[in-house]
Amino acid sequence: MKSIDQTFPVVNSHNEWDLLKEVIVGRIEGASVPASEPCLDVDVPPQYQDFFNKYAGKHFPEELVQAASKELEEFCYILEAEGVKVKRPDAIDFSQPYKTPDFEASGLYAAMPRDILIVIGNEIVEAPMAWRSRFFEYRAYRSLMKEYLKQGAKWTTAPKPLMSNELYDFEFAAKSPEEKEELVQQGRYVTTEFEPCFDAADIVRFGRDIFVQRSHVTIGLWTKANWLRESLTRSNTYRL
Repeated sequence: MKSIDQTFPVVNSHNEWDLLKEVIVGRIEGASVPASEPCLDVDVPPQYQDFFNKYAGKHFPEELVQAASKELEEFCYILEAEGVKVKRPDAIDFSQPYKTPDFEASGLYAAMPRDILIVIGNEIVEAPMAWRSRFFEYRAYRSLMKEYLKQGAKWTTAPKPLMSNELYDFEFAAKSPEEKEELVQQGRYVTTEFEPCFDAADIVRFGRDIFVQRSHVTIGLWTKANWLRESLTRSNTYRL
């Protein structure tokens, strides 16, 4: 069995500004337009609603995919030219419908690794995101995660939400943009406190200090007071 060199951890990151050595850049191939769901409905601007209604459950138009793919490839080229090692998720057809005991949906994409993955020290944390269309998005990153694990990285997957109707405030999703904004100012969001969920992108690292913001996809009480706080502060290394 090949030994693992623990002297130089394969994963090691504590903030948002140190020199970048390796990064996962997302992939747009296989992207699908999600059908209406509570978290989606609060984020889609009214002027794009017709587009989502027209293409729900289908692949994004090819011309949009090609343009986005070209931009991502150019971004990878720039990073590599600066000496950064670039990894990419697997290409998956996200238009395939799926069903759980609690909901039915089709997928979205693997274009935003920062939403689902965050490195804290030498540990990769896989976030339990709140969009139903992103329930199986982790599959695009499984090959990479197993690769990092074999090289000695820690890989932690947060408890995955059921995404049943109790997690969402459907009345909130149905309100006008102005009413939604007013509710947010009052501390109300489309997600409830029914079960844990958060996006890794709602987490910012400042060395030992970690800040988490409440949002439509990141629960306040569960995230800070339960799983995330206990998981990251158990060694007294981090403060959340």
